[in-house]
Amino acid sequence: MMASVLLIFPKLSKAQSSVNMNSTIRVLTFNILHGATTKGDFNLDVIADVIKRTNPDLVALQEVDFKTNRAKKYDLVTELAIRTQMIPLFGRTMFYDGGEYGEGILSKSTFIKSRLVKLPHLDNYEPRTALEITTIIGSNDTISFIGTHLDHVEGDTNRIMQAKEINRAFSSNKYPTILAGDLNDIQSSNTINILETFWTSAYNKNNYEYTFPSNKPNEKIDYIMFMPKDSWSVLETKAIKDTVASDHCAYFVILGLNK
Repeated sequence: MMASVLLIFPKLSKAQSSVNMNSTIRVLTFNILHGATTKGDFNLDVIADVIKRTNPDLVALQEVDFKTNRAKKYDLVTELAIRTQMIPLFGRTMFYDGGEYGEGILSKSTFIKSRLVKLPHLDNYEPRTALEITTIIGSNDTISFIGTHLDHVEGDTNRIMQAKEINRAFSSNKYPTILAGDLNDIQSSNTINILETFWTSAYNKNNYEYTFPSNKPNEKIDYIMFMPKDSWSVLETKAIKDTVASDHCAYFVILGLNK
């Protein structure tokens, strides 16, 4: 059954005049609940439909299974790439349930290079990673795109360590960079404040566009950020409320690369 989808449109920000259509990038981040859906019926078509509705250039996927038993031995990011006609990349965070579990990226453009950065965590907690690609967009500009999923436990010790490592690991990037993912913390938290010392968040601070839980969103934990600040303009932001595809709302942003 196809899920009903509600698009929540905040007020659009004013773009700088130096942005042209070739340098705009449509970015989506989506925690896909390992393909299970909130009905537990493992419907990848419903998840792909949410992605296709925004026609993204780049997608960061969290809770991505690779040939696990619970995912029926499917390679989820490749299955979604087939359904959305995009190019897939999977980054393993850990071995799990007869397969692997980690981050996924979908892209309309091929990759120049990729890397997987391990993030720190306390002993006996799940590992976390950040998956990065470098690609060339329609304006022939080179950019980097990072997808990540920070620790989910109640205390923020792991998330703070992970946020600091993200800042450190990507501070030397020579290309304009986008960071997207489920950061598992709310705006103005220690985690987000640490990230925002280096990254600029792409959301309207007068309308946070809550992303969790999808059936009744009341907090924002899914983000898209960018750096350097002056290299980007936020043209549009949108939370996508779908109560079946995942327990998270997908979060969508159109960015313009300033010339």
